[in-house]
Amino acid sequence: MGTEAPTPIVIPVHSAPKKAPCPRCGEVGRRKRTLTRTVRTVFYKAIAYLKLTYGEYTARCGCCVTFRNTPDDVLPKAKYDNKVRDLVLERILQDGMNIERTLESIRREFLLELSSGFVYDVLHDHATQLDMSSHKRKVLDHFSGTLCVDELHLGRYALLLATDPLNNLPVAFALVATNDQDHMRRFLKNLKTWGLNPQVVVTDGSNLYPAVLKELWSDADHQLCVFHVIKDINKLILDAVRRMRTAMNRRGKAGRKKKRGRKGAKSKARAARRGMTVKQKAHFVFKHRHLIVKRRESLTELEQTDLKSMLECQPELATLRRFADRIYWVFDASKDYHQASCRRSVVVRDSAFQSVPELVKALEQLNPEKFPKLMAYLNHPVSRRVRTNNHVERTNRLFRFLEKVRYKWRRRRTLVRFVVMTLDGVWKKWAAAETERAKVPNGCREVKAPANESQRLRQIA
Repeated sequence: MGTEAPTPIVIPVHSAPKKAPCPRCGEVGRRKRTLTRTVRTVFYKAIAYLKLTYGEYTARCGCCVTFRNTPDDVLPKAKYDNKVRDLVLERILQDGMNIERTLESIRREFLLELSSGFVYDVLHDHATQLDMSSHKRKVLDHFSGTLCVDELHLGRYALLLATDPLNNLPVAFALVATNDQDHMRRFLKNLKTWGLNPQVVVTDGSNLYPAVLKELWSDADHQLCVFHVIKDINKLILDAVRRMRTAMNRRGKAGRKKKRGRKGAKSKARAARRGMTVKQKAHFVFKHRHLIVKRRESLTELEQTDLKSMLECQPELATLRRFADRIYWVFDASKDYHQASCRRSVVVRDSAFQSVPELVKALEQLNPEKFPKLMAYLNHPVSRRVRTNNHVERTNRLFRFLEKVRYKWRRRRTLVRFVVMTLDGVWKKWAAAETERAKVPNGCREVKAPANESQRLRQIA
């Protein structure tokens, strides 16, 4: 096979009418002469050019003496048409490639030798064309009244992000140098200046939010993320499992040391009749420790058998398993705040739970000051209940995933530009989905009802 360069493809494009409007004011001018130039375009595994024939026109206005026109898909004085620019944006924003991979991919597939400076120019031009004011109007028009707020560290900066979970819409962001209360107050105050007056604000257990929310939106309910609280409680339960398992393992190593050498057939038979040793039981408990905190409705038949074996190996684990069931019982099955508070009292007053140090710390998550904020979602209709800030967490994970393909976040302005372009893609998808949803009549929309209340709450969360 030869190594000769492919023959270039030349595509003629004629764009020289006798009259054309002035690019500044729109006043029509008459053609003075025609010119030609070549512009590179994309063609798979080939070198392709656009041979442009354009005109130079005499201006009848005071903007200039003469002006030149250009086709719609080619910018003035550009060496590449808009297909090349769109290809660069697609590889970076949609495919998640970094600049080096983008240049290599385009070089391999389209035989285009682009520079990194051209890529940065494309990103800069795309960012300057975005209309953020239209997004603000869209947020104000469709805001549901529920706001999720969270922060994310990107390099040496902190990204403050707010989303609307009921409409599945990012609301706003701010890139700050320090993740402190002053920056959070400034960020939320800007949202209030926009005109956002949320009824519910969902956050995690950080101490950045209570004072600021009370200052800015005193009438709004502050909902603490139930997911984070259950996660912290499960961590303490697993700490208790780890402590009990360590004590069991220590007992298994006590006593006479085993004789050296391999066991015979009779010794193995006697060991099989005796069952697992204490050390083996400790290993079995540690291997299946996650079953202590897993929801019962999510357990498979094999996991139910393993859980039963764990409780037989170490009966003290039954208290921890019952405590985990009680925590899910409090959060999932409560119909109103009165019922939830009654169930909390049942859990707090249980003497078996008070005898385990880790469970005493876990019960501090349900103290009288914190529990009303955990159950604030019960004050609203079932269809509008949001009890976790998982929506904003998922948006944060989007940026965390994109950070993996970039070895370093560099300047502040480039990071802001990238966040704006990424969120713009999310907003466009949301607008397209909203348009399609509006075309479907309300009676034709398929809505699947959840099987029970706990399943419905988990879907909302």
